[in-house]
Amino acid sequence: MKVGFISLGCAKNLVDSENIIALFDDPFFEYEYDLKQCEAIVINTCGFILSAKEEAIDTILEIASYKQDRLQKLIVTGCFVQRYYEECLEEFPEVDLFVPIRDYERLPQLLSKLFNHRFIHAYGKNRKLVNNSYTAYLRISDGCDNRCAYCAIPLIRGNCRSFSIEDNVKEAKHLLEMGVKELNVVAQDTTYYGHDLYGRFALKDLIRELDQLDFRWIRILYMYPDEIEEDLLIQMSSCRRVLPYFDIPIQYGNDEILKLMNRRGSVQLIKEKIALIRKYFPDAVIRTTLIVGFPHETQETFHDTLELVRQIRFDSLGAFTFSPEEDTKAYEMDEQVDDEVKNQRYEELMLAQHRIIEEKNKEKIGKTYTALIERYESLFDRYIGRTYMSAPDGIDGVVFIKTDQELEIGSFYPVTITGYKDYDLIGSIADNEKTVW
Repeated sequence: MKVGFISLGCAKNLVDSENIIALFDDPFFEYEYDLKQCEAIVINTCGFILSAKEEAIDTILEIASYKQDRLQKLIVTGCFVQRYYEECLEEFPEVDLFVPIRDYERLPQLLSKLFNHRFIHAYGKNRKLVNNSYTAYLRISDGCDNRCAYCAIPLIRGNCRSFSIEDNVKEAKHLLEMGVKELNVVAQDTTYYGHDLYGRFALKDLIRELDQLDFRWIRILYMYPDEIEEDLLIQMSSCRRVLPYFDIPIQYGNDEILKLMNRRGSVQLIKEKIALIRKYFPDAVIRTTLIVGFPHETQETFHDTLELVRQIRFDSLGAFTFSPEEDTKAYEMDEQVDDEVKNQRYEELMLAQHRIIEEKNKEKIGKTYTALIERYESLFDRYIGRTYMSAPDGIDGVVFIKTDQELEIGSFYPVTITGYKDYDLIGSIADNEKTVW
């Protein structure tokens, strides 16, 4: 039976998808990329914000229409199902099986019953990488103990559940054996890692162990600002493989709104943490996420956020307009911001960030960086790669490389930056091996 998969949402959800895909590693099934040729399809959904929920619904409806042709079985899993299980059963009769996150351990049994075929693999024991073999995510915990006023993740995933250092190292070794060269450490809040298990923040202990493994790059994502302690930075600075890459969602640049968001710390704390990072890592890449249009936002509080962005000069910035999520504190807050105002402020924020990136990219011209080659575009006769400054999630931009050499996909090469276009860099293969990371 030909089976296809669709993974929606974040990198953490992708790890779930890879564990689900591994269940079908069986002679009875054949992986098929052309979804219209599939006899079974699994959709792993996201349910975090309105746009993600709309994407989940649209995808389910589109794939359900394939049942008029070859498709026999449609399975839907993930955050959207976890959050709206009863509604899913009522609204999508075309779906043969809905599996919420809480039932993932039972997936082999549920699938065996659906297909009348015994699934022999246990969930989470035989992960199969889907995008490539050289980069992967290591999810070190699930759930979240933070209760940000706008966020539905704790409602969907529950409280933080850290996986032990031993289990995480074992998983990392397995990924290394599969050929992974770039390890991206993820969680809802990586800096909180271990607090539920060990009664202390244990990320520094984990990365010390991971740094002993033979990865080329180790990148840490989703770091909560007030939990970035100096001893963590000291440990990172002593590691050979951990990149000076800091993904720190600050969400806003005004203390009044941060308090309404139920975020710990202050704007001053954010500035101090970033200054401390730059003290230890002169080549640090600092990425952030911001929310525009949170209830009670005014032109003045928005201006504070703009000023903070201009002062800190983030290397990468993603922004969202506020999405009111039911069952969160922010859902029923008064002084909601008009959608038109949200969008205008979003555009103004991203324009300011674009100007910063343009200045930063000019400064990179003439410098040589190590680049991980990800693919070749025959139409433009160029390779596309990433430096240490870009995570694999498509947010940070890439580097376009023109060369007469045949480059190996998944390998690292020295690239000298010769120009840029918007958020992306342009480069050429360098003769020397002296690079930044």
